[in-house]
Amino acid sequence: MSKEKLWTKNFTIVSLINFLVVLVYFLLIVTIGGYAVEQFHASTSVAGLVSSIFIIGSLVGRLLTGRMIEGTGSKKTLVIGLILVILASGFYFVTLNLPLLLMNRLFHGVAVGVASTATGTIIAQSVPKSRRGEGIGFFSLSAVLATAIGPFVGMLFTRYTDFQMIFMFNLLLAAICLAISFAVKPPVISIPKKESKQAEKGFKLSNYLEYKAVPISFVALVVGFGYSGVLSFLSFYAKEIHLVDAAGFFFLVYSIMLLLSRPFSGRLMDAKGANIVIYPSLIVFAIGMVLFSQSYIGVILLVSAALIGLGYGNFVSVAQTIAIQVSPTHRFGLATSTFYILYDLGLGAGPYLLGYLIPITGYRGLFLYMAGVILAALVLYYFLHGRIEKELRGNRAGALQEN
Repeated sequence: MSKEKLWTKNFTIVSLINFLVVLVYFLLIVTIGGYAVEQFHASTSVAGLVSSIFIIGSLVGRLLTGRMIEGTGSKKTLVIGLILVILASGFYFVTLNLPLLLMNRLFHGVAVGVASTATGTIIAQSVPKSRRGEGIGFFSLSAVLATAIGPFVGMLFTRYTDFQMIFMFNLLLAAICLAISFAVKPPVISIPKKESKQAEKGFKLSNYLEYKAVPISFVALVVGFGYSGVLSFLSFYAKEIHLVDAAGFFFLVYSIMLLLSRPFSGRLMDAKGANIVIYPSLIVFAIGMVLFSQSYIGVILLVSAALIGLGYGNFVSVAQTIAIQVSPTHRFGLATSTFYILYDLGLGAGPYLLGYLIPITGYRGLFLYMAGVILAALVLYYFLHGRIEKELRGNRAGALQEN
């Protein structure tokens, strides 16, 4: 029996769109703060707000998108999201003061939240059920590559050109995304009449969140919280421990390990279930965090990067797959937005809350405590999903045979 095709035109185009949208996001993350300081003489704290307010907008966008997909369809939602991305990219040219820049960063976050949730939903709808873990694993690599390439491109632009060229480059990429999005043809997903009528009856939280996806999404929130300190405080930690040069390769090693392992972890999940990937991933992530907290030489720091990439990176893609698998097909959009809302909340709130602990614990102590948080997430996973994974997997296998 031959495998169902994974790399279809839909899959390739949507992955490319996701890559470009996320690339622009991370390109601006490393440059927009400097723009605020240089152009508007913003303080360091305000420059940080200019950078991070994007995440709040993204959460709002994701919250709205699940309902939008059910009402208008995933392709129309993607097109709307990309039009908003183009508008936000263009507005950077006319942000004449800090308040306007902050408003546009918030708006840009909403736009990216809509577009990226739509891409994730189209992929979930399009990949074969028997290869869903592998498919979502490959798709999520588009974001992983963007997180590595985006900051690199951003630093090149700031070194060799000006901010107007950065904004022009972003606008060009947004236009390319919109142009190729019209070639996407997601499958038609029918909504049961009963649920369609219920959705029309006023405000209901279930119209914005998929309850079945909440348990695994909550685990992702805790794991994302544990990782957020690495993302936000690596440069400060590296200066303190005198490993700035090695830290420059941290995310490169992280990305390489993900590129090498993600295809295998997706196939393993499809063949053996989520538990065989999730439990080892969280254990490896915790070990990587312990090494990270105790890094005294560059080699140890980079080994910790490899372990964190192997553990944390594979957990995220498998957890997203679980959120989709436990949800009805017609609510994949809500499942995707639910997962990212909680996951982004952990990543976004983490640096703010952990910042209060650093004066007490120091960076080493903080990252060591985060290893404990990750192990706590492992226990949480068992109670919220792991113990019933075998039963759910049996039900999915039965459904596949019937089809």
